[in-house]
Amino acid sequence: MSHRIIQIHIRKGAGDLAQKVKLITNTIDTWPVGPDGLSHAILVRTQDTQDVTDRLQELFLKNQIIRIVLQPVEAILPKPTEKIKTETRTTADPVQGRENGKKSKTAKAFSGVSRDELYADVSRGAETSNSYILLVIFSTIVAGIGLIENNVAVVIGAMVIAPLLGPNLALALSTALGDLELMGNALKTMVIGFLIAMLLSYSLGFVWGTYWPDELGGDELLARTVVGFDSIALALVSGAAAVLSLASGISSVLVGVMVAVALLPPGATIGIMLGAGHYDLALGAALLLAVNIVCVNLSAKLVFLFKGVQPRTWYEKKKAKRAMIFYMVFWVLSLGILGYVIILRNV
Repeated sequence: MSHRIIQIHIRKGAGDLAQKVKLITNTIDTWPVGPDGLSHAILVRTQDTQDVTDRLQELFLKNQIIRIVLQPVEAILPKPTEKIKTETRTTADPVQGRENGKKSKTAKAFSGVSRDELYADVSRGAETSNSYILLVIFSTIVAGIGLIENNVAVVIGAMVIAPLLGPNLALALSTALGDLELMGNALKTMVIGFLIAMLLSYSLGFVWGTYWPDELGGDELLARTVVGFDSIALALVSGAAAVLSLASGISSVLVGVMVAVALLPPGATIGIMLGAGHYDLALGAALLLAVNIVCVNLSAKLVFLFKGVQPRTWYEKKKAKRAMIFYMVFWVLSLGILGYVIILRNV
């Protein structure tokens, strides 16, 4: 069983920290940090991290808290005896200064890493950094060559370094939390990544089409120009697996490769086919890419809902709910339209 240490640092005059920490019952151990009584460490199970951090923010006003720091625990010696009591309390929003009128047990819907840890991990993937751009360039070149040469191993190697998982997960999380800034960053990063990928793959396709104009490519390339309902299933499972692993605290490297299966090869295929002058095949690859983007984001959002990922305060929850409704309706309608196009294309 994994654990976390939560360190809270408060300002002078915010109250008796040690006494308030005792009000939190779903903890394993607590101890002061430093002699001034303004810092405290709390040992909790990973699945209780969100409850404890939310409770700390209920016990103190926002301007009374200097910082809350979350740290993973590799090992504990001696092994603690975990006797966790479930707390029942009336929740309150200190920002609004009123109770919400409902009794709430310690929530267990979100049984993985905390909301804040998840946000920190996902938001890094929405940054348009130099590393992101270089990885897109490298992975596109490798994928394009692998597709043209019909080399499965090279295509897989490209998917290992492809950074396309980050902005898609960030887009799904931004609507779960109603974070417009994260949503904008995710969309910008995603668009930049795909534009770079298509421009590079177009150049590869142009050279390929100039010197080998009669070649249509091998199975690896042509497979990305055919769309079926099996493509929808693959993309849905890829997005769900990525979010589930990330929200549960499991490494997302392997599922990142799985998502790259759905996103990078069809994106590179579009550019290659356009550059080589095979426009109908490029249209098929574009349809596959659109289906994959919709399905990955839709399944990611559904998993966030299942895991209970949502903001803390009632106002933020209300704002996130509006974004979620729009988001779900948009992706479901998009998937329906794309499904109809697939049927027409395969008739």
